[in-house]
Amino acid sequence: MTTGGTRALVRRLDGSTRATLLELLFDVVFVAALAQTSKLLADQESWARSAAVLLMLTAIWWTWSVTSTTTEFYDPQQRPIQAILMIAMVGSVGMAASLPMITTRQAIAFALAYVGTHVARGIVLVSTLYRQRHRSAMARASRFLFWFLVSGVPWIIGALADSARWWIWIIAIAIDLISAAARYPTPWLGRVPLDQYDRTTAHLGERYQQFVILALGDIILVPTLEVSRSEFDHLRVTALLCAFAIMLLLWQIYVYRAGELRETASVSMPGRSSRIAPYTHLVLLVGVLVTAASFDLVVDRPTGTTPVRWLMLIIGGPLVFVLGRAVFAYLLSARVPWRRVASQLLPLLVLPWAGGWPPVLVTAIVALALAGHVLAPRGGSRETTRGLRLRRPAG
Repeated sequence: MTTGGTRALVRRLDGSTRATLLELLFDVVFVAALAQTSKLLADQESWARSAAVLLMLTAIWWTWSVTSTTTEFYDPQQRPIQAILMIAMVGSVGMAASLPMITTRQAIAFALAYVGTHVARGIVLVSTLYRQRHRSAMARASRFLFWFLVSGVPWIIGALADSARWWIWIIAIAIDLISAAARYPTPWLGRVPLDQYDRTTAHLGERYQQFVILALGDIILVPTLEVSRSEFDHLRVTALLCAFAIMLLLWQIYVYRAGELRETASVSMPGRSSRIAPYTHLVLLVGVLVTAASFDLVVDRPTGTTPVRWLMLIIGGPLVFVLGRAVFAYLLSARVPWRRVASQLLPLLVLPWAGGWPPVLVTAIVALALAGHVLAPRGGSRETTRGLRLRRPAG
């Protein structure tokens, strides 16, 4: 239900931590943009173009992450926050629609959708909080707005450029990522206080988990659509079953003790997980995207030899996902399940010969390695245990 005004825009700590229906719709719209991105990655023939797709993925992810942080700090039942969610959905559609051909015209549309989403969010928040005389929250929103205005300049310049576009956009997204890691240091306002990160609730953790689980669905969605458009034979069905198995195995790897890890970290190091989650989950998302792109290719041609680029996608996607999950666990607990992660060495060991094998066989080997990760003994190699002494920040 929507409230009638804008009072008490800042979320109460004792309020509901469940995602609203509008937030779930917001997730679905962004997952659709990710499906478009994975399809685009599969269609690229050069490494440079593939890197450009991953750059645009980072921009799409950052829009989701910052907007979800907004619904964590501010009440998503309030009309201004609902308006921000709707603006972000429009922005994601604009970015997704301009992805297939980043010519000058599409590049301008992409940059305007990205920059416009972040600037509009900041303007809505600052103006609303100014009317409410909520000084600390307005200062927080002003810091975000300032840095998105700063990064917006190279985003727009890059869209208007041609040969140097991608280098300028790398600078733009680097500004966004680094300014967030530095807690948005802003003239006359300073940085976002650490206690504002400490006030995060279980809502934000649930939001990240929901999004990753929805994104994992792209691994089966993309090849299913490909099978439906192709000849229905047993090898394509086998590749589709491998995609389904890998999706379930990545899900198991992601959710294993994730709730316990987050709860323990929220007590011992409040705010740390909310600060590192955008970066570690970006790595997870890259793994999902690359895996989905690989199955788009494998289902289309499951036989014959496997090109080098296909090998990098088939093996690299799950490997990046597993490493992202391990890094997330390490940053919160200073422990990594080495015995389980070592199972990912199997695809790497066969890499020198895998180029002469059919793609469907390589995917089966990757699925076998992931199964070894999930089924490996967990006794002394758990990411976390109850009462675990978590890693303390240096200094």
